[in-house]
Formats: sequence, structure tokens, C-alpha cells
Amino acid sequence: MSSSRFRKPPFSKPEFRKNRLVAAACVVAAVTAVAACSSGGGSGSTGSSGSNSNTGTVTVAVVSNPLMTGQMIPLTQSVFEKQNPGIKVKFVTYTEGDLRAAIEKDVSTHSNSFNVVMIGPYDAPLFAKNGWLVDLTKQYAASDTSYDAADLLPPIAKSLSYKGDLYASPFYGESSMLFYNKALLQAAGVTLPLHPTWTQVQAAAAKVNQPGKVSGICLRGLAGWGDNMAALDTVINTFGGQWYDMNWKAQLDSPAVSQAVNFYVNLVKQYGEPGASNDSFNQLLTLYGQGKCAMWYDATVAATSIASNYPSVFAQTGYSFAPVEKTSSSGWLWSWALGIPQGVNDQGAAWKWISWATSKQYDTLVAQKYGWSAVPPGTRTSLYNNPSYQKAASAFADITLKSIDGTDPQHPTVNPVPYVGVQFVDIPQFETLGLTVGQQIAGAIAGTESVSQALQAAQSAASAYTPQELSGSN
Repeated sequence: MSSSRFRKPPFSKPEFRKNRLVAAACVVAAVTAVAACSSGGGSGSTGSSGSNSNTGTVTVAVVSNPLMTGQMIPLTQSVFEKQNPGIKVKFVTYTEGDLRAAIEKDVSTHSNSFNVVMIGPYDAPLFAKNGWLVDLTKQYAASDTSYDAADLLPPIAKSLSYKGDLYASPFYGESSMLFYNKALLQAAGVTLPLHPTWTQVQAAAAKVNQPGKVSGICLRGLAGWGDNMAALDTVINTFGGQWYDMNWKAQLDSPAVSQAVNFYVNLVKQYGEPGASNDSFNQLLTLYGQGKCAMWYDATVAATSIASNYPSVFAQTGYSFAPVEKTSSSGWLWSWALGIPQGVNDQGAAWKWISWATSKQYDTLVAQKYGWSAVPPGTRTSLYNNPSYQKAASAFADITLKSIDGTDPQHPTVNPVPYVGVQFVDIPQFETLGLTVGQQIAGAIAGTESVSQALQAAQSAASAYTPQELSGSN
């Protein structure tokens, strides 16, 4: 495998390549400016390994969503820093796409602008394979009894590991499921089963849709492998499609993929929210919380944010497993987790903050301040055995845990595939490939091109690499 993940493929449109490079340069410039004020990227009092865990400056790159901006950051400032006066934690927040651009550039070039990076099951094993991350198991977790690594949910821990060792500590974990407003569905005479098919969801969306007032269903449309492609990939999988066959031949123009994409795009265009091609998680959370979506298919963690930010809508929210067609389950598997890049300063202080932010004690702290239903979900067995959490999150705790346990990243599709991953393909090229295909799908949702045109371009993109390149990267 090449040590670089960022080779621009020959299929990219010139304007896309230019915009991508300009965006990456802007992100890195912003990161560098922030990091210049800290010891994260320059000289530090603790040296390159930073064995002293009681002093240092820790610069953290995180995604901007409610569990970070509404909990992690204020609690770090009001609790952790007061308990650890020698450690200063600085946050740099980004949207999902910008976060990935900033981190991939910083970690791959060893710029060391961040002491801690927020990554997930796609990044952690690939970064670890390249030697870009600290082995948390060997360096810290195995000897840190307060962290209790054995308490981590096995699917989440495995997804963030490489050769059996943990390289990122999960802050929260998730699968995907269907949220629905019981009052809106009841008014339209609609009921949904616990395990719906996409055909049933489509029929329900048609009945409950009120153009200009309430969308039948809200779905991600913003271009990105972690945005519109995350949701769409689960649809492709359960409709019998796949990115590649066992010989690494691209399959994005297959009948199964065409059926799935046409279904998804038509569902959004007919019954989805206006301007869907611009919407990701945060936008859809707001729309659902405002009662403008009758149904919403997205991450299970959204239940926590709905409970914390929209209590009246939370009270009338129902939950179903991720819809299926040909597979028994279809939910994705993800975790926003915290890793330490190799070579950064103040690593001891970085781990001290990570172990605090991803600990059972942090869960208790959140519960005391915000309530048990607001605790970051999907990471620890102890949380789901906690009677207080079971009571407060009774509406969604069980389905969240079962959804996570029901994922199978090793076998995500109807037919065998040579890759691992439900909503992504675990190859370095997917960082660019997934975004390129996501842009085509966004264009189909916006109506600037047909699904047929989008899939033709997607197939060309996926075919640009040789089987040797792809198999050597896996």
C-alpha cells in the first residue's frame, strides 16, 4: 500500500480538483493559525512523547454537532480544566467534510497541528496501518484501570482497532434507524412496523407528506461519503447492490445499484425536504425537531440530540430499525472517536483528557448536568446496564444497542464483496471516490442531472483504479 492516501484520481473533474485543493489549503491554513497559539504543533515542555500527563496544551479537532458543542466543550472547560489546572484544552470545530479534510492533511503530512483528532472506523484502521496514530492499547489503555477498555461495546471497539489494538477511543457510537413523529403518522392513518421495508416507508411518506408544510421523510442530500452516501449506501446494500465485486470490478452501473439510487433520489424529490441536496445531519435534526419532517432516517445518536434539544417532539417520536429490502438488517456502523497522532507533543496530557472524555465517569457527569437521556450513547456496556439510563432512554436505548450489535461490516451486502464497511469501502481511495460519487448523487437530487448520468459518472470514477491498486490498499 502506498503511504499516501491523497493521490488525486484521473477521473476527477478539473474544477473539482481545483476546488478540493483550495478548500484543503484553506482548512490547513486555519488549523495552523489556531495551533500556532498552542504547544500542540511546535515545541512543548514535555517533549515529543509527552509522558507528563499533568501539564501541557491539547489542541483537539472535533466535528461540530450538539454532543460536542453542547457538552464536550463546556464540560471540558468547567470541569476537566479545573480538575487539571496544568492542562489547557483548545478546540477547533468543523463540519464533517471540513473535519476530514483538515485531519487527513494534518496527519498524513505530520504537521502536528492537533494533539487529538476526532476520527472514525474508516480512518482509524487505515491511519494505524500507515503508522500515523499512537497505539492506545499498548501506550495507555491497557494499564489505565480507570478507563476500563473491557467495557467498550465489542462492535465499536473492533471498528476502531488495528491488529487487535485500539487506536481511537470512542466518544459515542451509532448505527442508523428510522425516526417518526407518531402524531403526524397517526393523523394520516399510518402505522409503521418495528422492522419496516423501504417499500413500506415510501408508502408511508406518500400518505403523510404535506407539501410546503411537512415533508413525508427527510434524508441526507449533501455531497460526501459521510453525508448523502452514508444513508444511500445502506439502501444500495439492502437492494442487492455493491461498490465492487470480488474481482474489484466496479458495480455502480449495475441494475441493483440503479434501482436503489433511483429509489432514494425519487423518494427525496417526491416526499423529502426542499433543498435536500444541501442537508446533512445538523440541518435535518433541526427540521425534525421543528416538526417539519414526519420521518427521518439517520444516525441512532440523533435520539439523544432530539431528547436534549426538542423535548416536545421527543415525547412523540417513535423508532424503527433501518429499513431493508433484501437483507435482514441494513444499519451502518460509526463512532466519533478520539486518537493521538504520532509525534505530537503533550501526549500524556492528551490521553488524560481523552480517557476522561470517553469514560464512565464522564457519562455520570453528563447525566448530573443534562440528564441521563443526554449521555453520549453507543460506546459502553455499563451504560446499557445502568437502570437510570434504561429508564430515561427507554424509548431508544434498546433499539440503538440492537442496531449496533446487528451490524456486519465484514458482510454488508447481499453478494460477497472484497471490502469491509457498511457505509464506506475501507480503501484509501474512498476518501476522494466517495465524495466524487456523492457529488453526482447530489446533482441528481437537485435535478441538475439524471440518475442515469450520475451513475455513469460514478461508474467511471470507481473504475479509474486497477484491481491491483484497490486490492493492495485493502
